[in-house]
Amino acid sequence: MNTPYERPRVPDKVGVDGLEAKWVPVWESTGAYRFDRSKTRAEVYSIDTPPPTVSGSLHIGHVFSYTHTDVLARFKRMRGLEVFYPMGWDDNGLPTERRVQNHFGVRCEPSLPYDPEFRPPEKPGKDVVAISRRNFVELCETLTETDEQVFEQLWRQLGLSVDWTMTYQTIGHDSRLISQRAFLRNLERGEAYQAEAPTLWDVSFRTAVAQAELEDRERSGAFHDLAFTGPDGADVVIATTRPELLPACVALVAHPDDERFKPLFGKSVRSPVFGVEVPVVAHRLADPGKGRGIAMVCTFGDTTDVTWWRELRLATRVVLGRDGRFLPEAPSGVSFDAYAPLVGKTVHTGREIMVRLLREAGALRGEPRPITHAVKFYEKGDKPLEIVASRQWYLRNGGTDPAFREKMLARGEELNWVPKHMKVRYSSWVENLAGDWLVSRQRFFGVPIPLWYRLDAQGEPDYDARLLPETLPVDPSSDVPPGHTEEQRGVPGGFAADPDVMDTWATSSLTPQIVGRWSVDDDLFARVFPMDLRPQAHEIIRTWLFSTAVRAELEHGVLPWRETSIAGWVLDPDRKKMSKSKGNVTTPVDMLERHGPDAVRYWAASARPGVDTAVDEGQMKVGRRLATKLLNASRFVLGLGVPSPSAVATEPLDRALLAALAVVVEQATAALEDLDYARALQVTETFFWTFCDDYVELVKGRAYGDRGAGAAESARAALVTALSALLRLFAPFLPFAAEEVWSWWQPGSVHRAAWPAPETGDGERALLPLASQVIAAVRRAKTDAKVSMRTAVEALTVTGPPEVLARFARIEPDIRTAGTIVDVTTGEGEFSVEATIGAPS
Repeated sequence: MNTPYERPRVPDKVGVDGLEAKWVPVWESTGAYRFDRSKTRAEVYSIDTPPPTVSGSLHIGHVFSYTHTDVLARFKRMRGLEVFYPMGWDDNGLPTERRVQNHFGVRCEPSLPYDPEFRPPEKPGKDVVAISRRNFVELCETLTETDEQVFEQLWRQLGLSVDWTMTYQTIGHDSRLISQRAFLRNLERGEAYQAEAPTLWDVSFRTAVAQAELEDRERSGAFHDLAFTGPDGADVVIATTRPELLPACVALVAHPDDERFKPLFGKSVRSPVFGVEVPVVAHRLADPGKGRGIAMVCTFGDTTDVTWWRELRLATRVVLGRDGRFLPEAPSGVSFDAYAPLVGKTVHTGREIMVRLLREAGALRGEPRPITHAVKFYEKGDKPLEIVASRQWYLRNGGTDPAFREKMLARGEELNWVPKHMKVRYSSWVENLAGDWLVSRQRFFGVPIPLWYRLDAQGEPDYDARLLPETLPVDPSSDVPPGHTEEQRGVPGGFAADPDVMDTWATSSLTPQIVGRWSVDDDLFARVFPMDLRPQAHEIIRTWLFSTAVRAELEHGVLPWRETSIAGWVLDPDRKKMSKSKGNVTTPVDMLERHGPDAVRYWAASARPGVDTAVDEGQMKVGRRLATKLLNASRFVLGLGVPSPSAVATEPLDRALLAALAVVVEQATAALEDLDYARALQVTETFFWTFCDDYVELVKGRAYGDRGAGAAESARAALVTALSALLRLFAPFLPFAAEEVWSWWQPGSVHRAAWPAPETGDGERALLPLASQVIAAVRRAKTDAKVSMRTAVEALTVTGPPEVLARFARIEPDIRTAGTIVDVTTGEGEFSVEATIGAPS
């Protein structure tokens, strides 16, 4: 009995261009990716999506890593889980401020009053306009809102399956509320504290910098040999790259086992030019092989100076201010007359002056010796960092608490890392923490520290007399503490606001709490936290991943996610890391328009987790061909008609195809469960090309009815079954092409369809590769003979072991038809295929 065939609505022409314009509005209007918050936690798969920094434009690196996350989100959704996949915008912090300053030609001056009528210049001029903090924040909000709209449009074009009703901003109302509430709870438990201490300082941004934000850059410098006067009048020569800090010298230090300097330990030497007596001390960090083997300790030249100063309980002589210039007053014990030439000078000029003074005093031994050495910079800064004394807020993270450090190392072991070797970066960072997390910043566009301080009778703040808010969020610079009025601000007996904002990471470290709306919507939070996945890049393991784990540990006592997927960097074609400072950043809009989003996604998803990958437009072209082939192959298969659901594959080759497909489904599923999207794409694509190039060609004639209705029905059933599975396997990677084909013959969205199950059949899988080998030999023979593929094969001889010949016998009818073969002979022996070409048909 013949099976009735449904004729799908297959277009006459197909192509990948324009599919995103067609399907993005459909997905939005139908709520295809809308999160159903009625699901229980066990039914939810929640993703802690990185909020991209809103400070200009997205680059191809964003497209690369966010594609990886989207592939996993689409897969989990098709596996029957309700995917919680919000999108955030990281719009506070220094990058946004810098962009606003450059874009509008303004700078923030907190002492200025708010001007409600202020309008920025139409075109920034040479003269930068000073504006109040509130006016500056308003400009930040205006510009970031515009940027966010552009970002969202690009993400939609890429096909991210985000629930766009659940976006957030790190400077938004709820984010500020949650960030401030978490800080106040940290303060209440003693986890947040304030201290006057040496602080890494960026003199351009004029803000403190945390250890996690440092990077070493190679810079040229020079060793200067300076002669101190020893207790017996002999020279004690030290080598330094920072002679300008001589007035800040508080000691000389050498290794305790260094025989050259043991006689000096416990004694004093006198500094050149300034004549200040400083002790000679011993410490294990002094390197006998560096410079002259003995170093001067200054407050503060580098982080090692801070360690020596703290552990050896040395004096403090600060000479550099927050602007990077020498302070107007000489430090304790230093003559102002000797110090005066340095007042108000930059570090560079101060170094030139100090070298001249040393040379005039006869204390410079020889000429400076040029070197190249690593200098610490703020990752977004342009000038070397200085260390200044300042009052800052810190959050305990294990840097001063070995027990808490061990707890965070244990959390790192608990987390499932993909790839696994990335855990080493986390462990190494935690093990080498040099101090607690500095979370305050001297900036303007950020989440304010939610505190005020009482002022004493002299108008000085009493930092122990804190005033806490009753409602959140709050901006202490414009809001007043409970029980006070604005008239009491800044006057003796009144109050003063904490002037600082939180480090951007202090807010971003709470993304699980922010997206889950902790303390705002506890029902939602219970359905999504702890989260399932943290996707991110490897360079921010020490900042974002670690700090998020710290905040979750302090507040909830749990790891905030079950596993993390770490993306590599995107490299330029010369395999150099892309960065705006290098000018080698590629913007994705042009690539999306030229190649199409499915093609760009294919390039991104082909990269293994954690592997740095070069931008490769050749790979994108391969992806475009794959998406086009999926459309064309589907058009052919569905053009044959779709048999009824009761139709089954009965022919040996059809059953072999489905048996092979079951293995592919099993492998792709396992790979995606392991977050290995590249492996899943590879096995799916490999099978797809076998399906198109070999299987379809082998059964095409039979599907048309060349061998009767029953054989045709078997072929069509196998073709449609395989196509259905392939569309769902490709859907996470090529969402637009897969959705287009699905719409020709299936109701609803492929992205809400069930993931294919690895149904095992009784087909003999070995038949398919054997058929591929034989038909490939036939094609080769025709190619070598330079004849059409439609040319008849006069004779085909297949030689092989008995079991191979038995398999061949089962697929011989399909081989004959596909290869236009007149006569077939077989014989036992080593496997071989020989085709004799006849006259062209």
